[in-house]
Order: sequence, then C-alpha cells, then structure tokens
Amino acid sequence: MPYSAEISRTQPSCFLFLVDQSGSMADPWGGPGGSAEGSKATQVATILNGLLRNIVLKCSKDEGVRNYFDVGVIGYGDRVGPAFGGALGGRELVPVADLADLPLRIEDRRRKVPDGAGGLVEHTVKFPVWFDPVAHGGTPMCQALLEAGRVLAPWVESHAGSHPPIVFHITDGESTDGDPTRPAQELRGLETLDGQLMLFNIHVSSHPEREIAFPASDPGLPDAYARLLFGISSDLPGEMRERLALEGYERPPGSRGFIFNAEPAALVNFLDIGTRPANLR
Repeated sequence: MPYSAEISRTQPSCFLFLVDQSGSMADPWGGPGGSAEGSKATQVATILNGLLRNIVLKCSKDEGVRNYFDVGVIGYGDRVGPAFGGALGGRELVPVADLADLPLRIEDRRRKVPDGAGGLVEHTVKFPVWFDPVAHGGTPMCQALLEAGRVLAPWVESHAGSHPPIVFHITDGESTDGDPTRPAQELRGLETLDGQLMLFNIHVSSHPEREIAFPASDPGLPDAYARLLFGISSDLPGEMRERLALEGYERPPGSRGFIFNAEPAALVNFLDIGTRPANLR
C-alpha cells in the first residue's frame, strides 16, 4: 500500500515548507483569532517555528535526536530560496539533529497554560527560532514550486525506499509569475517506491470569510483562484483523513490537502497532523 513505508534513521522521510513572503503578508490575518496576533508573516513564522520545535521533540530519544526527517523551509517574495537563518542559512534541507543543534536563537516567550483549577496562568518558555518573518515583494509561486522540485528531485532519487516527501505550501495571494499548475504537477510527479510526493496548500487571508477545509470537489469554492489551489493539491491519504476525523473533520476519500481562508488554529492542527506519521521506527 502507498504511504506505508517505515520511517527510520536509515530510511528517513522529508518535509518541505514553502512560505509566501510577499508584501501582502504584512497585513493582519483576517477572521477570528487572526488579526489580534499581528501580521500573517509574523503568525506563520511563529506557527512554523513551533512546528519545527515539535518535530525535533518527536525525534528526541534518550540517546539524542534521531534523524527521522530531512526538513527545509523555502521562502518566496522578492527572492526565492532557503529561509533558515544563522548557522543553517543557505541550506535547503537539513536533518532534524541539525535543527536541534543550530537554531537562529532561543527566545523567552510568555504562554498561557492551565493552572489545574480551571483557569490559565502565564509562564515563560524557551522558544527556538529558525527563521524570521519576511513580507516584501511579489508572489513568484511558479518559481517557488520549481525550486521545490529542484531541491527534492535528488532527495527522492537517493531515498527510493522512503516515505515520499510532503510539501506544505502556505500563501495569501495569487501567483504573480504565471499559472502554477504545471510546476505543481511536475513537483507532484516526484515519487519513491512508496508513493508520489504530496503537495498540500493552505491559503491564509486578510478577510474574515468562511474557512473551507479539505474539500473533495471544487463547486463550493468561491473563485477561480481557490479552484486552482484545490486543483494542484494532493488527495489526503486514508491515515491522515482518520487523524483529521478525530479533530472533527470527517472527510470522504478524494478529499484534498487544501484549506481556503485558513484560520491560525486550522493551520496549526493541519501541520501537526500532517507531520505526525505513525510508522516511526
């Protein structure tokens, strides 16, 4: 069956995050829970840095961090390229152990946690940061998808028996360098013996419109741009649909890894579920 390969240190998998860093990402995130927390760029950076921390924790064992995954973040705006800062700057894919060892910095952040009596109390927590928010330039989505393919093609070739890569694409706007359909199709055409690369698209918006999550068809989508993103998104594999069902998203076969007008909580949940494989060894 596809997407069933065990993930181990000798047979790792791969996560690549494509992050829209265009000028419009400086706008507030619309909808409930979004605009109060700052710009889309700032919130996406916080969410992804937190996710990278969680990936490190998932791979941490008594003897250290196991390299179950190679991970990359590619930003696109006035430039297209690796988004890691500090010692990882310029690197496209890095093993998890390098993430653990080489954050850009460690920040003290305030977080509300349950106090055991039904309330919340603020605590200071250590928060590793691997990349900073950027919001400048256009939306060269085609170039970003082509860059993802360039980065992942040799990885797939050298990991033929591995679980295929998952690409999470986070954007707030339409492509400014053409129709991204062909570059997306070429990217999704990469495959290992365990299945094709999966491309999931998450649209974030400045407008408080209705969120549409994981549709199985496009007639209910509001415009041609939403239908385009739906069309270039991969089907959700069965195991991922089961995990989403536990979060309240009951989705039939054929549902795609696509959210239109995603709220921050939806982005957090989907990224967590999508990077939570059950077959680690």
